[in-house]
Amino acid sequence: MDYQHYFTKRIADLKTEGRYRVFADLERRCGQFPVARNYRDGQIHEVVVWCSNDYLGMGQHPEVLAAAKEAVDRCGAGAGGTRNISGTNHYHVLLEQELAAWNAKESALLFTSGYVANQTTLSTLGATIPGLVVFSDELNHNSMIEGIRHGRSAKHVFRHNDPEHLEQLLSAYPRETPKLVAFESVYSMDGDIAPIAEICDVAEAHNAMTFLDEVHAAGMYGAEGSGVAERDGVRERITIIQATLAKAIGVVGGYIAGSDAMVDYVRSFGPGFIFSSSMPPMVAAAALASVKVLRRSPEIRQRHQERAATMKAKLAAQGIPVLPSVSHIVPVMVGNAALCKQASDLLLNKHGIYVQPINYPTVPVGTERLRITPTPLHTDEMMDHLVKSFVSVWDELELHKEHPKKVAAAE
Repeated sequence: MDYQHYFTKRIADLKTEGRYRVFADLERRCGQFPVARNYRDGQIHEVVVWCSNDYLGMGQHPEVLAAAKEAVDRCGAGAGGTRNISGTNHYHVLLEQELAAWNAKESALLFTSGYVANQTTLSTLGATIPGLVVFSDELNHNSMIEGIRHGRSAKHVFRHNDPEHLEQLLSAYPRETPKLVAFESVYSMDGDIAPIAEICDVAEAHNAMTFLDEVHAAGMYGAEGSGVAERDGVRERITIIQATLAKAIGVVGGYIAGSDAMVDYVRSFGPGFIFSSSMPPMVAAAALASVKVLRRSPEIRQRHQERAATMKAKLAAQGIPVLPSVSHIVPVMVGNAALCKQASDLLLNKHGIYVQPINYPTVPVGTERLRITPTPLHTDEMMDHLVKSFVSVWDELELHKEHPKKVAAAE
């Protein structure tokens, strides 16, 4: 086999299909988010970032930066090992305590990313609980799918956000069979939210554990911001809450929260935790500061929701096909991979707007889109420029428009 030819051919196929991913070379400007420098074609261009997962701009918050600087001066750059071998820094302990309290759980456990938290926890449970059957929402994130797959337990996929279908699948098993229902709160590509209480009703009726991914909700929903489960008053009904520190928290890392026994079980049996070097103390310190700020600052979440609602209304009023979304996610449908990439390139190169195209395998073929994530730091002027630019690009590429909608922005 000519390996190099094979690699080159597969990449060429991706480019032909319009699915080849090009990384935007960006330099975030401290104190000026969402403005960034874009390095391309041997020059530096100023752009406004509209697709960051730093949903609240906490990666630029003064208290977060101060905490990171203090920790690096005190502890140095790295943790020095795995959590078991010299890598448990006091900042890790403090952060886990804060995360447990934030989620109203007994304990929490840190991971190097939300992906690793999902994959490790789900695979560990699947591989070590005899006879476990996992029930997974069909739109769950790849990290959850991979975790379930590597656990090698029996599994069933239930229709997206469909408690009745989940009920049908669970009913095929005796009550004493170990079961786990895995789902997300906010699904980031469409922006819809799971009926958590109804799913818990079904799970509890069949003596099943629940695993809730709050990755796109932690920091943004609820009185203290821990997620949709807090907002809906159902945290105590969830067996395992998982989330990330890399989105609304503004840093990097992931965690699970739950009972002392469950967390200790994953800590003791999860290879992805046991064999991974722990996060740098400065990262843990920054995340700790961010969570503390968010717990006491509901006004940040209120501003965020207003910005998202305003953005949806402005785009819809111009006929730009915004998918219905009850969350902070603003998906704009294109429906073609090549055109989605062209639209993204035009927005960046002609209008100074960075919105990454979302193509297969992240979304199904034919549902390619641009995913906008307004933050509390995006101004009205930035929004007006984005809408004008979208209209220009839609006209230039002759993309589908909807009849302009009169949508009132949130107060």
